[in-house]
Amino acid sequence: MSLVDAELAIRAAQAGAEVVRSHHGTAVARFAKSGWDFATTADIEAEQAILGVLRSARPDDAVLAEESGRSGSDRNGRRWLVDPLCGTLNFAVHTMLASVNVALRVGAEVVAAVAVDPFAQEVFWTDGSVARMRHAGADQQLRPSAASGLVDVNLDPPYPNERTFRTARLLADERFVERFRPRVVSTTLALAWVAAGRRAGYVTDGHLRDSVHFAAGIALCAAAGCVVTGLDGQPWHSGRGGLVAAADPGTHAELLALVAAQRDSA
Repeated sequence: MSLVDAELAIRAAQAGAEVVRSHHGTAVARFAKSGWDFATTADIEAEQAILGVLRSARPDDAVLAEESGRSGSDRNGRRWLVDPLCGTLNFAVHTMLASVNVALRVGAEVVAAVAVDPFAQEVFWTDGSVARMRHAGADQQLRPSAASGLVDVNLDPPYPNERTFRTARLLADERFVERFRPRVVSTTLALAWVAAGRRAGYVTDGHLRDSVHFAAGIALCAAAGCVVTGLDGQPWHSGRGGLVAAADPGTHAELLALVAAQRDSA
């Protein structure tokens, strides 16, 4: 069922992406959430479009969605994780860096995941075993590469490990800037780019289990053959959490060493 579920996830994410594109350049209303966080009309309507597709095809599945929260029953062990617009602030100021994320978790495993770039109209997808990018109806395999030396870091809160690790401190570490070229796109689309070979790595803090923002990107990286762990090299959903995703073991080891240097000096 994974390939069938992946195609459903693609259809749902594309429905959301179409809504996001339709609102681009317009004066979307903002709805405050907490702190700097807010949703827009595009977030809400994109989520409704995604949920419409999922509920029509899988009425017995549970859903955890960014804007509407939990719905449905977990009795069958299937839960969809929906982030209708990752990069809301980018979108709200007409910056075309955003992602529409849909993932399906069955039990403890994500078996289908999609991240759509609504503006490039690139669909990054996995059925849990292969990872591909679909554009103009054609699929190509995702092939990670560290050749660019580009590493994306997530600077947004929360910072659960602030005392021993902050991504912002990586940018001030001479060893980091000597080896890598940092980027901050402020959307988990960057994780899909690691899977596709457009980024060498990605680093963030946070507790990411069941995260609607990160589930699709992590699954894409894993299926593409990237090295994906938490901040201490442990499984990303355990320990102190966080995420270090890298195109290859060598890059991953270098990033882990830089993260550990912060902890050791704390």
